Amino acid sequence: MRLRNIPRAGSVLDACKEVVKNEADYRGRWPEIFGNPNPIHIEIGMGKGQFLLTLAGQNPDINYIGIERYSSVLLRAVEKFQTGDDCKDDTTADDCHARSSSYLAPDTDAHTVTAGRPPANIRFICMDARNVADVFAPGEIDRIYLNFSDPWPKSRHAARRLTSGEFLARYDKILADGGTIEFKTDNRGLFDFSTAEVHDSPFFQLDCCTYDLHHDAVMNPGNIMTEYEEKFSSLGNPICKLTARRKA
Repeated sequence: MRLRNIPRAGSVLDACKEVVKNEADYRGRWPEIFGNPNPIHIEIGMGKGQFLLTLAGQNPDINYIGIERYSSVLLRAVEKFQTGDDCKDDTTADDCHARSSSYLAPDTDAHTVTAGRPPANIRFICMDARNVADVFAPGEIDRIYLNFSDPWPKSRHAARRLTSGEFLARYDKILADGGTIEFKTDNRGLFDFSTAEVHDSPFFQLDCCTYDLHHDAVMNPGNIMTEYEEKFSSLGNPICKLTARRKA
């Protein structure tokens, strides 16, 4: 899918203080960015930001970093962070559907995210995920979220999948002992590939997985849906999820 260039993306991201520039300069120093020593969770491929913004609003004692490769995609997350408004002038009517109850997990105050001040415990980086080990020091990250990642369906592109052995080796370099990866997708082929990669990895062990998250009594409670998750589940697609833990 070709992404439409949004001319204002560069200037908006440059002006936003929560978008970290020269991110490699902060390797091993991310607590300085947040001004506290709280655990750091990152989402790689954050899209429009619904998932991470909700988490940040719910968990003020955890620091969150959203990573997105494309400036035009990150722009939408940053504008949502700044305004709480899903409906920007470059989105479609489908993008601007009314906020549903799935935006917030149960027992979450809607004002946490959609009104008042934006959460202070979130930052953004526009970068290629292949460079994560250049940006974060060993043990600096406690959790990685991968949501509805590009499946790269051609076998010759398998190494580009964010759950490939190559990427798992990168995550091993930045996760703390016992740190976790959480991965969700509606693509069964990608999910089967991912579980096999975790199983074969010398760095991770599979903690749990489900092939139908929304009907799983153990893994679904507290689940926060992404924009893609809302769309695909509304079409009747079962959502798969796995959690993998870094070996000590």
